[in-house]
Amino acid sequence: MTMRKTKRAIPGLSVCAAALALFALSTSVGSAEKIRKEGVTVSVSGKLTPTALPRRGTAPIGISVGGTIAATPPAGPPKLTKLTIALNRNGWLDTQGVPRCRLGQIRPSTTREALAACGSSLVGEGSFAANVKIPEQSPFPSNGKVLAFNGRLHGRPAIFAHIYGLRPVPTSNVLPFTISKSAGTYGTQLEASFPRVTGEWGYVRAISMNLNRRFSVHGKTRGYVNASCPAPRGFPGASFPLARATFVFDTGLTIVAPPMIRSCTAKG
Repeated sequence: MTMRKTKRAIPGLSVCAAALALFALSTSVGSAEKIRKEGVTVSVSGKLTPTALPRRGTAPIGISVGGTIAATPPAGPPKLTKLTIALNRNGWLDTQGVPRCRLGQIRPSTTREALAACGSSLVGEGSFAANVKIPEQSPFPSNGKVLAFNGRLHGRPAIFAHIYGLRPVPTSNVLPFTISKSAGTYGTQLEASFPRVTGEWGYVRAISMNLNRRFSVHGKTRGYVNASCPAPRGFPGASFPLARATFVFDTGLTIVAPPMIRSCTAKG
């Protein structure tokens, strides 16, 4: 079998008012926001579960975020080189009690091998798709499963998106999403750089993920993702910008997708 190598986060790390979202490219979750630029169309979507959240304090939640990349030219869109997801500054990511996975433990590996090595660090799952023209030069499978593991990269909190698929040839890859703080409405950034390869191997067209890890600390259930509903007192709920994604392509094209506006119901 041929596989190709690619080359706990901090309690209180600011994320979305109703959730943390790891960006994904799939049309299966939530309503989609679309933008078209220079013949390339990006569609992003997101969903949080549950939508009823405490007005004060936080509760564990699950988050799915998704979208697609398409293009009018027959050759397809340019190659994606960087993806940044900016997340709302409220809420938090809690990794205390979640073991860390080391990049070397899952690169390269099959899905089964990755789970055997880092199953205790698993925080979510999803799927991946690419248009693969030259299998020998592609860093990705045409379709694959995504496993999201809690980890650190260069001293910073990260989520390791492990991708594995069998077609057109067995291929393994890991996309590290580093997590950092930022100012303004979006207080957290997740950023991944896609591998640069030679030849017209194809392009990324889909990746999706659902973060829904629960764990127990001293008998109390906690979530990898935790949030409250930012509704003012006297209001039953609120709408808020969940996330905003920026795509950078090898042609120099940059597309900033519209913010994903979502709503929640306040409890208490």
